[in-house]
Amino acid sequence: MEGPPNLKPKPYESTKSAQLTLIIIIVLFHTVGLIGLSMPSFRPLFLQLVPWHILLMLIVIIASHRPLDYRILLLALFVFIVGYVAEWIGVHKNWLFGNYSYGETLGLKFYDIPLIIGVNWFLLIYSCGVLMQQLRIRNVFSRVITGAIILVLLDLLIEPVAVKLDYWHWANNTIPLSNYAGWFLLSAVMLFAFEKSGFKKQSVVAPVFLLIQVLFFAVLYFVL
Repeated sequence: MEGPPNLKPKPYESTKSAQLTLIIIIVLFHTVGLIGLSMPSFRPLFLQLVPWHILLMLIVIIASHRPLDYRILLLALFVFIVGYVAEWIGVHKNWLFGNYSYGETLGLKFYDIPLIIGVNWFLLIYSCGVLMQQLRIRNVFSRVITGAIILVLLDLLIEPVAVKLDYWHWANNTIPLSNYAGWFLLSAVMLFAFEKSGFKKQSVVAPVFLLIQVLFFAVLYFVL
């Protein structure tokens, strides 16, 4: 007599509702944040919430990852440290990105660098890495280069908004080309680390987060 068929779900097959919930959280909190930052009377309050928003997105993105094992934590730690060190070099030595300094919006600082900036680097790198998985680009080098270009294009939207919202400020109010070269180089290094992590193909949650980031900063670019 035959036993019951193998009903073991495929990766993410049994988590469709969980994925939808995470996507709703991403969309909802970015929409509320967008409204709040667009209104001068509410902007000071919502600026104080920025670091907490980034931490919430970290929880959402980690929760979307399957299987949840040590590799995602190692990648998060690696990107956090590399991102923080790169920003320290940028601020204190004016290498990599140019001459800039951080404002107060991103919260608690360690040696003039907001600790949350390492978290933000992880969110962008992971989301872009998963997007490259979704696009099924076969060559690792092509995925890394394409992903780094996408993140540089995103930074083009972020920079003017970041200055207006006191994320960071550039010397002489000029964003140098070295900033984008630095973003490309650093993104490529971190995306290569993502590739070496050997993750299985992930859900659309992280790419949705990246798309929402693009829309979020694009709207603020024209509103502020």
